Amino acid sequence: METKTKLIMSFKADDDKKIAISVDNPKTDLTEEEIKTAMELIVLKNIFAPNGASLTSLIEAKIVQTDTTEYDLAL
Repeated sequence: METKTKLIMSFKADDDKKIAISVDNPKTDLTEEEIKTAMELIVLKNIFAPNGASLTSLIEAKIVQTDTTEYDLAL
């Protein structure tokens, strides 16, 4: 079984859309404060402009883990 981990950060853009940015394999000891600080910096520095829109505020952040089990069905 393979487990994959992602940090998903959601922002509100100035066009009122929700924008999500994901980071694969975030460090395991990442704190809520570190995530919030990074997200605030992304907004402050206007690092991303999806479809020309600026990110204006934080919505949420979450760490998602996905377990995948593969089966060899070849005969």
